[in-house]
Amino acid sequence: MSDAVDAHQVVVALDVGGTGMKCALVRPDGVTVRTERHPTNASRGPTAVVGTILDVAEGLAEKARADGLTPIAVGIAVPGVVDEARGVAVWSANVGFRDVPLRDLAVRRLGLPTTLGHDVRVGGLAEARLGAGRGTGHVLFVAIGTGIAAAHVVDGRAAVGAHDAAGEIGHILVRPDGPRCGCGRPGCLEAIASASAIGRRYAELSGATADAPVTAAEVAERAAAGEPLAGEVWQEAVEALADGLATGQALYDVATIVLGGGLAQAGDRLLTPLRAALHERMTFHREPRLVAAALGDEAGCLGAALLALDAVGVRDHQEKR
Repeated sequence: MSDAVDAHQVVVALDVGGTGMKCALVRPDGVTVRTERHPTNASRGPTAVVGTILDVAEGLAEKARADGLTPIAVGIAVPGVVDEARGVAVWSANVGFRDVPLRDLAVRRLGLPTTLGHDVRVGGLAEARLGAGRGTGHVLFVAIGTGIAAAHVVDGRAAVGAHDAAGEIGHILVRPDGPRCGCGRPGCLEAIASASAIGRRYAELSGATADAPVTAAEVAERAAAGEPLAGEVWQEAVEALADGLATGQALYDVATIVLGGGLAQAGDRLLTPLRAALHERMTFHREPRLVAAALGDEAGCLGAALLALDAVGVRDHQEKR
């Protein structure tokens, strides 16, 4: 692996979501030199979305060259099931992908080495190497938003799993008699403690209508203000999360758990009670440090860039400082 880093080298990085794409030119030291955002418009269908991804990536590469920079690789992160070894977006409900050979399509269009990664895994990679988990070696990154997913990162590498499905911590069974999850089974962590589940549970108990939905952030605010019902719903979610994280710690024995995604924006309203609940569940296991993610919505682009840099043999000293 090369230790030489050219300040003019950049990676074209894209983090593709169901609504929008976060795009960047990232140097090997983790510094972003250009950012862009583009709508995904997933309703147009997967063929159109792929076309947009390739157009945006090619446009970024051209802008890099116009600025005197040298694009050396492309990193693309997408949601769903991703076969990183083959560079195939196997399945994504949000984007509509079904067995899309996105890596090869990008190589053909841009003529650059390309890697394809899972959005949560690359986010975890970035947080472990450049963000809140930096320097701790063993990190579990947990993204809590519409769903819950995780990335287990050891010494700067995120585990993929035998079937490209590692990290589905949201489908740990925490409440056997709980609400039915989108996967079809009742009682999954995601069905109780995701941001969407918290808002849904509060609406069910309060009688809120679909015309006036309550978000998880609003539940957190109302709980902090002393509203009993909001406090009850929030505590249910915290307890379920603590059970899920305790299971994760028993399995992975990490030094740091990094919480990302929309729910983590609740800050200490989430972290303080969650730390206490997790502490109560520790017996002989070493208690991990529990922190909020540091990179925000840049994590996906940065992680996609890191994955691409690793693939071409460039790993900068930034993460070691």
